[in-house]
Amino acid sequence: MPEITRTELKTLKDFYALMAATRQVRFTTVKTIMDGGEVSGHVILSLKNALASLEDVPEQEGKRVLFLDGERTIDLEMDYEINETRKDLFYLEEGEETFLDFLSDLHPGFDDHVRAGHELLSGVDLNCFITDRDGTLNNYCARYLTSVQSIYNSVFLSRFALSKAQKPVILTSAPLDGLIEISVNPEGKIYYAASKGRECLDLEGRIRRLPIPAEKEEAISQLNFSLHQLLLKPEYEKFTLIGSGLQFKFGQSTVARQDIGKSINEDESKEFLKTLEALVLELDPGEKNFRMEDTGLDVEIILTVETSDDGLKDFDKGDGVKYLNTELELDMFRGPHLICGDTGSDVPMLEAALEMSRDSLAIYVTEKEELADRVRSLSPSAVIVPEPDMLVTILGTL
Repeated sequence: MPEITRTELKTLKDFYALMAATRQVRFTTVKTIMDGGEVSGHVILSLKNALASLEDVPEQEGKRVLFLDGERTIDLEMDYEINETRKDLFYLEEGEETFLDFLSDLHPGFDDHVRAGHELLSGVDLNCFITDRDGTLNNYCARYLTSVQSIYNSVFLSRFALSKAQKPVILTSAPLDGLIEISVNPEGKIYYAASKGRECLDLEGRIRRLPIPAEKEEAISQLNFSLHQLLLKPEYEKFTLIGSGLQFKFGQSTVARQDIGKSINEDESKEFLKTLEALVLELDPGEKNFRMEDTGLDVEIILTVETSDDGLKDFDKGDGVKYLNTELELDMFRGPHLICGDTGSDVPMLEAALEMSRDSLAIYVTEKEELADRVRSLSPSAVIVPEPDMLVTILGTL
């Protein structure tokens, strides 16, 4: 396992390299814990050095400042990277019981929410556990590729996946390569489904993909080339460095126009959205191939799929669940299942699961009453919690 030394982070490249190094340390540490081994002092030292390196990055008006190159700088929010490293150190040094007390103090209503989740799942032997990642299992980060999963998070999730669910699936909109690069769970224990379920890494390490018609594949290849050329321009380069950046997924492309730290001037963000809309319209004037979805942070450009009534629709996570059920032989006609998400785009997962088995349960992470009501209208027993830490604690302490 590589050891992390305390270093001065000067460039964005330095920052990404450090977070990649923490991924290796965390992955190895999770395996040690899950195997019943003792975590060495070298792990603690590496994480302390990583934390010190992050905390030493100079601040300006609440943002950390790094160089893009020799001259240009970029302002970054690093709350996730710093806070999750602090929490991992507390978890490793103080032990799980004290760490749970810490989470209880950190999050109002923590114990009540965890208790409600335990009551929902008590005595339930799950067939499938299908969950979103960011905002659901994982606390939000201002950038996708530095949102490396924390040790405590992986231990809690893996413990549940190995003991309480026969077929655990993480299903996200992110590309498969990116998802694997930031996950630290033990290999071969959890299905990783990406691009809303169009592609998946199975437990044997094989990649499965939903076939895309040749004309659609050509359309998205042309889109991706045009997006790449657009974002090479100096005035647009910054959008590749915030939030989700530029992600070429299987059957879908994502471009960030803002991040949770509001790094981009709002007027500039809106103008960039108009530029993307014009680009897509130029490539697809008849709107036969693409649909655009703007989350306020990301612009999702999604290949359409044909419906039974000869219409077109976006490929959503419900379509992904149905494909995975067939491709991975999940036998979702047989429940019970647990479905977890945090946004409206995760609701189709629950709808698809309920179509196949009414014995499907839900825990969603949200403070939005509209979403909570929508989930409860489908699953009256659903548990709603406001923080991902609550969900992973429910799972890890069941």
